[in-house]
This record gives sequence, C-alpha cells and structure tokens, in this order.
Amino acid sequence: MIGILPNRWTTPVTTSMAATAATIGLLLLPVAGQARGAPDSFADLAANLSPAVVNIATTQVIKGSPGRPEFMVPPGSPFEEFFKEFLEKNRPKNNGTRRATSLGSGFIIDATGLVVTNNHVIAEADEISVRLSDGTRLEAKLVGRDIKTDLALLKVEPKGKLPALKWGNSEKSRVGDWVLAIGNPFGLGGTVTAGIISARGRDINAGPYDDFFQTDAAINRGNSGGPLFNMNGEVIGINTAIYSPSGGSVGIGFAIPSTLANRVIKQLAEFGRTRRGWLGVRIQTVTDEIAVGLGLEKAGGALVAGVGPDGPAGKAGIKQGDVILRFDGKEVGEMRSLPRIVAETHIGKTVKVDAWRKGKLVTLEVAIAEMMESDEKLAQSDENAKPEVANDVKLLGMRLSTLTDEARTTFKLKEAAKGVLVLEVAADSSAAKYGLRPGDLIVEVQQTPVMTPADVAKQIAEIRTANKARKSKKVKSVLLLVQQSSGNRRFVAVQLDEKAMEEDKKKE
Repeated sequence: MIGILPNRWTTPVTTSMAATAATIGLLLLPVAGQARGAPDSFADLAANLSPAVVNIATTQVIKGSPGRPEFMVPPGSPFEEFFKEFLEKNRPKNNGTRRATSLGSGFIIDATGLVVTNNHVIAEADEISVRLSDGTRLEAKLVGRDIKTDLALLKVEPKGKLPALKWGNSEKSRVGDWVLAIGNPFGLGGTVTAGIISARGRDINAGPYDDFFQTDAAINRGNSGGPLFNMNGEVIGINTAIYSPSGGSVGIGFAIPSTLANRVIKQLAEFGRTRRGWLGVRIQTVTDEIAVGLGLEKAGGALVAGVGPDGPAGKAGIKQGDVILRFDGKEVGEMRSLPRIVAETHIGKTVKVDAWRKGKLVTLEVAIAEMMESDEKLAQSDENAKPEVANDVKLLGMRLSTLTDEARTTFKLKEAAKGVLVLEVAADSSAAKYGLRPGDLIVEVQQTPVMTPADVAKQIAEIRTANKARKSKKVKSVLLLVQQSSGNRRFVAVQLDEKAMEEDKKKE
C-alpha cells in the first residue's frame, strides 16, 4: 500500500486566512523560491505524447540452436525465470545458429518516419523493427549512429503520417523541474513514469561528451532510447542509463540533454554520421598544485599536454603547457567542458582562444577543422624492467637517470625521445600518487626543458631559494611535464621533499 501525503509546504491561502491577515495588519506576499505543487494529473500529457513513443525490437543471428526464434526476456522481468526454464527444456540439443530478440524504446521526430533511439539498443542488430502504439509493426533501416553520444536514427516507411514529438530546450530545464518518461521497461510497452530533474551535467564516464540529466523518474531496462518530457510536452532528454545495484530502478536515471541530442540527430539525418569540430590537442585537468606551478590564481581551464603539429592548434600557435581559459567566447571552467565546446563549433569557423602561457594571458585565432576517427595504437612497455645505469640520482621520491641507449632498448623508447629517465618510484611518494612509473621521461621541470638529473635538481633548488625569500604562499610542489612510455605527455605537480622543506624552515 502506498500512502500519499499532502504537501504541507504549499497550503493554499483561503479567503478566511486573507481576511484574518488583513485584520491584524499583515500583507500576504508570495515567498521567493516557494515550491509549486505537483500537477493534478499527468493524464493529458500522457495521452497526447504516448502515440509518438515506440517500442524497438532487434534481432541478431548468433551461434546456438537452429529452429524457431528465441525471445530474450528483458533482465529483471517477473517472467524471466519461467521462460528461461521453458526454453532450456525445449531447446534442440545440437549446435548451429539461432535468432535472439531484445527490446528497447524510441520516439518519432518526423511524421515521415524518423525515429530516435540509443545506439546500444540497436548495436549489432541484423534486423530492427518498430512497433507503434496502435500495434502496427514496421521494419526499420539505420540512417546513422554515433557511438560517442550513444545515439541512433532509424527510418520506417509508414502508410500515412505519424504523430511526431517536438524538441525542447534542455538548457532552460532546472534542477527540481517536473519531468515525464514514457518507454518500454522490461518489455511492458507504453509505461509512463514521473519525477523531477535531480541534477544536471553528470559525467558517468560513458563517453567524452558526458553531460547527462539525472532524474528520479522510474527508468528501467527497456526504457533506453525513450523520451524525457518537460511539462510542455517537449522532449528535453533521451533516457539512456541507470545506476542500480539491483538491476531495477533506485531513483537514479540518466538522460542525454536535448540540446546535445538534437544537434547529433540533425547531422545523422543529413550526413549519416556526425561532423564534429577538432582542435588537435591533448588536454588534462588543472589541479590546485598545477595551478600554483603555472602561476594561476585558481584551478580551472584545460591544460594542453600535447599539440599535433599539423592540427588546427599547432598551426595557430597553441603550445604545450598553455591553459585554455576561454574558447570562442565561452568560459572553460573545467577540462571536460572543452571537448564539448570544440565539438559543437562549426567546422571551418575561426575562433578566438584565450590561454594562460608562462604567467601571461595570450589570445590566438584558430580555424576549426573536422574531427576524423583514428585507430592508432599506442606502444606498450615493460614496467618492471630496470636497466643498469650509473650515476643515478634520487629526487622527489624517484630514482632518476640520464637517458642512455641501453635504457631506450629496455623501455622500448624511440630514438627521438628526450628527457630524464625515471628508474624507480617510491610507493609512498607524491610521484607514485600521481601515476609516475619506471620508464617515464621527465621532459620539463617548471616549464624548463631538462636532459639530466642535475637539470631537475637545479630547478628544485631554484624553487627552494625562491621559497626562502617568500614570507607566505610558499611553493610546495614542482610542475613536471612527463612523457609516458606510450608517447603521451601530461603535466604532474609533485610535492617537494617534506624533509628538505622542514630544514628550510629551521634555517629561517
């Protein structure tokens, strides 16, 4: 039994209450930020929107028993165990191929038959069919898909015009707004659930452009690809994933915002693929320690760890070590926001980029190119190998050495590789905490190139000398540019030796 409790925070003001207030000289004014009550009913919205929400079935030919098609009951269905036992008993005892079917959700965005869903709903499918709300089944063709945002566009050929939904502006949706989800959970079509937007901008490590809505509207397996509506009946999200230890809804679901989805779907409709802007840099997060090392007042922006010489950034003069703070007039508050901003930039457009470079703000103009997929594989190295090298030095919790031909062979480093070789890393050191490993090369210290352990020691000594002259805001870490065995470079802020810093304090 479910009890419905009255909302005691939104008690309506009655006529008698107003009269009483006037008698005692009080003026009733609306309270800023006062919550609005829940809608009386979602019935009208559900009735108007449901016809444009569809069920999607996919069939895949897989190795197994020949004969009749096998229906895969969605995980978590109350019929799962029954059908599993039934099919096991009646499955022919020989090998061959069989057809497996699974279900998902989608919605119509064009009366001629364009249907949006998640890529993972139709991935690896040999056949795709769409079932309309009236039970009509239509074969669907794949127009295009985008793996990075998990979106797909299908096309069906209806006999007449279909009901279609309108996109809403997800940027206007706020945390706490009511939302409605319609879909096909556990194979049960036409299911309507309601809730609110619980959070915005969620990064769930699903892809490079994560910017999910979080909602507590009940979303389960089979809801994937279904629409999330605002109270105007507009699609503001596409239900894509859930967080659930049990496999069922626990009130944490995720939806792709319509602002992102609409742009991708338009490109799939026009080109059959996505066309994203490309800058040609590798970036990393600016931590508090790195910000201090670069002279920034606060952590923020995207730190350029590598620049492709033939890419737009390289041609425009963006350099390794720059911190991109603004791109095309948009603030880059954190590293992960830059890929989305660049991807949404029109190909061929020249934009202004504000970057922090060695204590100064510089402005560059970059002509954005189109991103092309690359399957380049990175080389592997033996992390446990330890070459015999003389004249090694212990600094910053690491054993460092000059790079030799023997070391290049042992760690499989290219002839062009330059820097100071990391031989060992103490397990309890700051260097280990930030992922430095044997075989890494220290290319720069405090944005100054280094070739020998003595060069590293010199830069550390300069920091300590400068610290002695400072009365406050002493530098507690040293900024390293590290080249990994794969060839990728990244910046790391490693803490200075605590013992040495204590000795400096005593000398003061």
